[in-house]
Amino acid sequence: MKKRIGLMGGTFDPIHQAHLHIAEEAREAFQLDEVRFIPAAQPPHKLGRKIASATQRIKMVELAIAGNSYFVLDLLEMERKGPSYSWLMVQEMQRKLGPEAELYFITGSDSINDLPTWSHPKELVGACQFIGTTRPEVPFDEKLLLDFFGSELRDRIHELQVPLMDISSTQIRERVAAGRSVRYLVPENVADYIEKEGLYK
Repeated sequence: MKKRIGLMGGTFDPIHQAHLHIAEEAREAFQLDEVRFIPAAQPPHKLGRKIASATQRIKMVELAIAGNSYFVLDLLEMERKGPSYSWLMVQEMQRKLGPEAELYFITGSDSINDLPTWSHPKELVGACQFIGTTRPEVPFDEKLLLDFFGSELRDRIHELQVPLMDISSTQIRERVAAGRSVRYLVPENVADYIEKEGLYK
């Protein structure tokens, strides 16, 4: 029997409650055996933006998912050299986990509508099912998806409606920089870690 594996990539700078909520909603709705959180390699430095190191971002993910036995930290993207493309990541994940793993890529509806512009989009959807979390203001572009992928591949792109949680990593960094509380926006142990490490100030 195949094992259903959710893949959730991101910079996670920092990871926050909306990431965790979406992962749990996807796990429950699609009966995933686990959800792998895959931190992206260090993004190019942006002038004026205070960012956490790769080690700090990994630690925050570890802290955030510690209480959920279905959530797993995966350092595949951190350990891989070269540019980061979802197609390459999915290929490597399939090799790593073997043929018994059925992969589900969790992302937002805006990314789903951009899928035709991704690297090797048809091969990607053929290798990995997609779970797109939708918001009322960004529905799936059904005509675009069906025209590009055809009905067979389109059926591998699933919609997941989740309650709106208007939280972003940018917002959290800005609140910390302004000396404001981020409790209840991130897990408590992550808030403590941000404070202890003096991040985003």
